[in-house]
Amino acid sequence: MSKLCRQVSIESPGPTLRECVFSFDVPVPDVPMYGARIRVVYAGACYRANKTRSASVCSTSSISSIGSLSGEMENFGIHTHATPAHIGLRDGALFPGYEVAGVVDAIGKAAERLDGIKEGSRIVLYPYEGVPNGYAEYIVVPDFKCLVPIPDQLPLSVAAMLPTGALLATNTVATAAECLKKVLDGPSKKESTTVLIVGTGGLALWALRIATHCFKHASYNNRIRICVATLKDEGFILAKECEEVKVVQWNEDAYEKQLIERTTDACGGPVDVVLNFGTTSRSLHRSLQCLAPGGVVLVTEDVGEKLLPKFAKKAEDMNVHIEIVPNGSIEQLKELVTLVARGEIEPPPHSVFPAEEAQEVVRKLCNSEITGRAILKFHNID
Repeated sequence: MSKLCRQVSIESPGPTLRECVFSFDVPVPDVPMYGARIRVVYAGACYRANKTRSASVCSTSSISSIGSLSGEMENFGIHTHATPAHIGLRDGALFPGYEVAGVVDAIGKAAERLDGIKEGSRIVLYPYEGVPNGYAEYIVVPDFKCLVPIPDQLPLSVAAMLPTGALLATNTVATAAECLKKVLDGPSKKESTTVLIVGTGGLALWALRIATHCFKHASYNNRIRICVATLKDEGFILAKECEEVKVVQWNEDAYEKQLIERTTDACGGPVDVVLNFGTTSRSLHRSLQCLAPGGVVLVTEDVGEKLLPKFAKKAEDMNVHIEIVPNGSIEQLKELVTLVARGEIEPPPHSVFPAEEAQEVVRKLCNSEITGRAILKFHNID
């Protein structure tokens, strides 16, 4: 009989979180000829973006175990009044992605070793097309092109936050920088400009830190103002940690007109770029209202695919734009690893939980009860 290991799969949460977290045993995978087997140490709590349950869940989970798990989820006490699903989804505390940091357990006989990676090397996995279904204690990769070595001074728990949350934020900030450069140096150039970051969860917190670093080293750094629209009290406190950043709270009990006026006042007028990490129609509509003519709202792929058809005509009528930003490249991930390892970019706060507590972690994330990011621990290598 093959040796077994534990796998945790987090699917896209529904209104009541039924059948979105699964834990079961799977065979330890064989080492691929040209690739490697990875011993997963930490994994960021992200969910799979697809709407259907992964094939691995259907093939390895019994109907009775799924039914039992559903019963447990009903007792979680989820705040089901929140829409589109839960407040944690609205503010970006829980988002789709795949984040793994671990060590190389074994290498295929015909593998082409890159970047000095060997057995025992600490690595982070770039989320390539076709990543494994769920987080297992052991996963395999087809080759070394998706592996990024981690310096000794960078904790693996921090590295586990980089492949989706930090990388997506990095690419969003890079896209924003290109837009701002056109505003400052283009035909109708402005003397100064403002960028608004919307959100409170891990994506927005990464974006704030990365934007602060990026703009500080740009030639036009003194011409850019950063403002943050937070969706909860904790976000207000965290955002205020960064100096010279204006913060406005988007209290959902206030009228839309009041929130828009409050935001533009804090920003010194309409803004040119919004990094919108909120996931609701209301958040995107509000972001559009805060833009100056010709401005752009940047949204993630999952939000863009859902909301762009609804708002494309409105954006055109307002003479503003909505741009979808994909996850970043592996080159950006390598640079990000270096910057965080050197301490040039400080990661947002994170909490580590045993992988066995994944169900409870997702419940807390969906209710926005965890400050910063949540990381699942599979192995203890200390």
